[in-house]
Formats: sequence, structure tokens, C-alpha cells
Amino acid sequence: MPEIVPFTGIRYNLDKIGNLSEVIAPPYDVISPSMQDELYAQHPNNVIRLILDKIQPTDDQENNRYTRTAKTLADWKTSGILKQEPEPALYVYHQIYAVDGKEYCRKGFMCGVKADPFGEGLVFPHELTLSGPKADRLMLTTTCKTNFSQVFGLYPDNDSAVQKILDSAIVSLTPIQAVDHLGVLNRVWIVTDKNAIDSVVKIINPLPIFIADGHHRYETACNYRKQVAEMGELTPDHPANYVLTMCVAMDDPGLIVLPTHRLFPEAPEWSAEELREKLSGLFSVEQIGKKAESAALAWAKIDTEKRQDQIALYAAKDETWVVATLTEAGKRKMDETANDHHPEWRELGVSILHRLVADAILRLTDMEKPKYVHLVEEVVEELKTGKYSLAALVMPATVDHIRTLSLMGERMPPKSTYFYPKLASGLVFKPLEK
Repeated sequence: MPEIVPFTGIRYNLDKIGNLSEVIAPPYDVISPSMQDELYAQHPNNVIRLILDKIQPTDDQENNRYTRTAKTLADWKTSGILKQEPEPALYVYHQIYAVDGKEYCRKGFMCGVKADPFGEGLVFPHELTLSGPKADRLMLTTTCKTNFSQVFGLYPDNDSAVQKILDSAIVSLTPIQAVDHLGVLNRVWIVTDKNAIDSVVKIINPLPIFIADGHHRYETACNYRKQVAEMGELTPDHPANYVLTMCVAMDDPGLIVLPTHRLFPEAPEWSAEELREKLSGLFSVEQIGKKAESAALAWAKIDTEKRQDQIALYAAKDETWVVATLTEAGKRKMDETANDHHPEWRELGVSILHRLVADAILRLTDMEKPKYVHLVEEVVEELKTGKYSLAALVMPATVDHIRTLSLMGERMPPKSTYFYPKLASGLVFKPLEK
């Protein structure tokens, strides 16, 4: 079987819903309860009713969020709110967005990617997954037999061969477009030209695909495919063989990775000097500034030098930011502490933070997990609430790290990468039944 395929997508009927911007949403796993309420109120056909229906007090085995979603999906198909393409297509997907005043355009395309279990095909993970989200997504997939949200995959293409084909294919096409809640412009072109599709498939088929985001969705697709096989219904052309995936070239100039900073709610309150003593020998520690607002200075130092072995820490006791830099003794300690991982894994900032600093030195195990934020401004605002006694600013893993460690079979610590912006749900759905 081929590794990627076009598919006959299901899309919103713009004649019925009007403004596509009002019915898209972020991926389910970043939607807070308050955002869920906002999306419900935004439009009666917002995709939130498909990707994250509300739990009701009266839910039981016959009537629950999953059965209601299946009914909603069926009703929207019957009423024409959703319509299916007449022929298989690749969906070229561009996201235009800004970071720090600079505009970017991330280019890729959506297709079906073969859902082989990790280790058996050409798809490689880089982060660990949790059983809870996979059980939830499998129930939704089993009930609705549809992929509502994309896996985000990266593939090597130094010459931009795929993108050149797709750029030519969309020249005469009109995109559908929507603006999300963060102001990101999402544009999609439906490419049905068989020559263009065949050319893209030929290039991609022998290449590895590295999951940037959506590990739970991918593993759910593998579990669903297995489920269909166990029922004796899986044929080579069954749609369950393939999962909805957004593919982006690893060298795409619009691909950026943002950091994920940590705020610890249950850590003891240490002063900068107490942190220095605890880190002594393994890290050299430099005081950067006082008050939460000095986070900007601490991050500027780390971000400018792009060093994975530097971590900024906030000591709430005397409201002081310090930057800790790993010493040679610290590297040896990290090698000893994390000898169950490859040397490349041990060099990651997030690995050093969690395995060496948080676990081995500060003993923050068995505590409430940290709050994750991406902007320094968010760190400052959260620290001002007084809820957090410790904060850490850390460099993200890079695309090269993902490639190297994925091929080694390594899984990075949680939240090692944050590919901004998130892919929008609601642009196209992939059916999983004939």
C-alpha cells in the first residue's frame, strides 16, 4: 500500500454556514472549558460540537458526548451543512501568522498517511503519550468513523520539490479561508489534478514522516485500524488504513518552534542564593534581575545564545531571576542520571530541566505537574498571581532534534516542542468508512 493517499474530504458547505471563521476551532487538547463555551456560543455549527462535545450530568451508555457527536455529524450531513468532495483530493494548507512583529507563511498539504504502529512503518514519534486521551479519541473515532482533526507531520524535502508541485497546482484555484481566534489566516486549496497528486505521492512515499504534533491522534488511528482489522473488515483500500495528516517540509521557512516554559505550583520557596547552593558544582549561576518582569532579560540571554544547557529559574522567595549554565561536572552528572537515554537526548534543555534539575537536584517529583505557557509575558502574568513558587525558562527542541531522536527511537519529555500556530480543526474531515 502507498504511504500517503488523497481522500474525498468532508467540508463545511459555505452556502449554509456563511463565514468559515465562525466554525473552526483549535485542536481539542488546547481548548479550555471557557473557550469551549465561547465556541458553542459563536455558531450553532461550530466544530467544537464534533471535536469536544460537552459532558452532561445525565450521560449514560446510550446517550453521551460520543453518541451525540455521531448524531450531530449525521444531521449536518443530511441537512447539507457538511458535504463530501466528489473526487479524491490533496488539501494544500497555508497558515499566515506573525511572531515578534515578523510575518510567516507555513506551507503544507493534508492527505491520508498510512497508520502503521510505531516501529513498523515510516512514521516516527518524538514524545510520549498518555492512555486517557487515546481512550477518549478512540471512542470518538469508533462512534463517528471520521478524523475531525489532523496529525501534524514533518518530512525531509531539502529541494522543496513537493511544494513546487503544489504551488503550481494551486495557481488557478481559489482558496477557502478562515481566520482563527489568534488572528492566524488559514487558507486551503482543493487539488484534484491527478498528475500533481501522483507526483507528490511518488516523492513522499519513500520518505520518513516525523510527528510534530498529534501523537495521541496518530496512535488512536493505529488502534482504530487494528480494531477494524479484528472485525475482519480491513481491506487494502479501506479508509481506516490512513489518518488525516498535515504534511510540512522540515525546511519550510514558515516552520518555527516556540518554547514551552514551566511554572511549578508546589515547589518550596527558595531564594536565589538557596538555588545557587543547590545547583553548585553542576551549574554556574548568574543573577539576572529582580521581580517577575526580569523574565524578559533572562530569556533574552538564553534565546540570544541558543544554548540548550542554559535554564533560567525564578526564585519566588526573593523574586529573583537567575540563569543556570551546565558545567562539565553537570554534564557528567546528567550522563549518569539519564544513562537510559542517548547522549543527544541528554543534551536537550527540557531533558536537563526535568531529569537533572527538577528530579535529581530539587526533588520536585510526586508534585502537581507544572503549568505550561509559551510567552515570557504569560510567565510574568502567572507569577504575579502568587500561585507559583518556581518558574523555568527553557529552550525548545529543534526540528533537527526531532529528526535525530525520532530515528533513534527516543521519546522527548512532554512539551519539548511547540509548533506555532496550531492547525485549525474544521477545514476538512476525513471519513473512515466506505
